[in-house]
Amino acid sequence: MATRHAVEQGLLHQHYPSLYGQTYDESEMDRRFGHLIETHQNLFGQMSPSVFSTAGRTELGGNHTDHNLGRVLAATINLDTIAAVTKRTDDKVVLISEGYPAVEVDLHVLKVVESEKNTTEALVRGIACAFSKRGLNIGGWQANTTSRVLKGSGLSSSAAVEVLCGTIFNHLYNTDVLSPVELAIIGKFSENVYFGKPSGLMDQMACAYGGIIGIDFADEQKPVIEPIQYSFSEHGYHLCIVDTGGNHADLTPAYAAVPAEMRKVAAYFGTNHLREVDQDTFMQALPELRKTLNNDRCILRAMHFFQENTRVESMLKALAADDINAYLSLVRQSGESSFCFLQNLYPSFFPEEQGLSLAIAMTKSMLGPDATVRVHGGGFAGTIQAYVQENELEDYIQGMEAVFGKGSVTPIAVRSKPSSCIAE
Repeated sequence: MATRHAVEQGLLHQHYPSLYGQTYDESEMDRRFGHLIETHQNLFGQMSPSVFSTAGRTELGGNHTDHNLGRVLAATINLDTIAAVTKRTDDKVVLISEGYPAVEVDLHVLKVVESEKNTTEALVRGIACAFSKRGLNIGGWQANTTSRVLKGSGLSSSAAVEVLCGTIFNHLYNTDVLSPVELAIIGKFSENVYFGKPSGLMDQMACAYGGIIGIDFADEQKPVIEPIQYSFSEHGYHLCIVDTGGNHADLTPAYAAVPAEMRKVAAYFGTNHLREVDQDTFMQALPELRKTLNNDRCILRAMHFFQENTRVESMLKALAADDINAYLSLVRQSGESSFCFLQNLYPSFFPEEQGLSLAIAMTKSMLGPDATVRVHGGGFAGTIQAYVQENELEDYIQGMEAVFGKGSVTPIAVRSKPSSCIAE
């Protein structure tokens, strides 16, 4: 039974390596999960809740390609959102996330509620609706959560919440019938339609699946998954995320413009997505395309898409061949393309704040001009990703945190376990 005492007696020890890799503190994790369960008992009076874990994700390649049916390379990471959950006898979901107001959703109402846009309530309602539309069961539950997925960090804290809620409905009421892919599709539906954010599917897929995966979104309803086992630490590299601090401007228009501009180019060729356009045909049409669109940024972003899509395939081959140098070279190319062509390191309407550009410049200054570093996630603010060798890690952290603040550098590891219930 999932009680605090059971956790302290080692109930979850068998799961820790697949959740957190090899660099975790067993006693600290016992305290974390024990406190989660104790909090549930104090909030809801339930003695033995089920315990769930859904991780954040890191994008390794394929920056802003998923929304145009492209390829991406991503990994589930060792920073997760954990939840203690019990069923309710009514049709309500009560979700209390540490540090946030309680969320309550009546499952009798499954239509879009416009006033809920951009809220967790919207995400929960959208996920319940997607289950119902598939003829699956939904029912009430109550949960408290705590998270180590850094909010606004490009590690997909919102996607982790979506996948977590889907995993709870899937486990409590549907005997885990849905696959990680299906849970990801449901999360994207909720984020797009109910929450109101035009995201692709990569975030949810990587949070749900576990491990490093290549994803081909040519058929978005049936994405092709290519799992690959690889350890960067065994090759002497720490994968680090550097949080450069929040940009307080509303960045939604900047994010939304990326897929919209790529689709403008696709529309010139009579298609909905760039994946449906032949690259050679695109290049041959550049003179007329430029005249027609009168928007060079559209064309540059399309160039990034075509090159990045091919690059992901090459990155997978490099990892499969255990060619770390070829892989890191491709990561650097991805970063340069994002900076120069995709142009998602800072919003054009707020050029004064360029934390991502500064962090990349500092990384190259500290680690050398051939440092492997790139924008991480959606961009425009937030985080960069750097591959740092063991003997340089301490100095790198110290140097970056001197500028961006203590705790701004987070070394991460790949997690193998998918989103799941780990104890009940």
